[in-house]
Amino acid sequence: MFEEIKSAIKSTHNKLKKQSPKQAIGDQAENLAKQFLKSKGLVLVKAQFRCKMGEIDLIMKHQNELIFIEVRYRENAHYGSPFETITYAKRQRLIRTASYFQLCNPWTEHFSSRFDVISISGEQLNPKITWIPNAFGVE
Repeated sequence: MFEEIKSAIKSTHNKLKKQSPKQAIGDQAENLAKQFLKSKGLVLVKAQFRCKMGEIDLIMKHQNELIFIEVRYRENAHYGSPFETITYAKRQRLIRTASYFQLCNPWTEHFSSRFDVISISGEQLNPKITWIPNAFGVE
């Protein structure tokens, strides 16, 4: 009984830990992207899907498509656009993570899939949002 209480307290403590400023900005960007895509008719399936292989920021569906979305934010594009920060290794992790999600969710076999990127740049109060469907050319 004591161990269960101790575990519950530890779990609650971990949830209450403060986010770093970078994590907070990332969460804001993901929420902005989620609202933007919902306004375009997409339906949220899962936000921040995590497993050993990696993380997918947003998983949404539209009609018969399952869409895995990577959200990238940069305040300025002096060193490249947010999209350009997605490396080959990151793309491979996203593809493996999406495959794992589909394996764990048999209902997804009835959907085609694609990878989109939401690129957000500029000031947080007036961001520029660019939606890049099928960003990696992989389906």
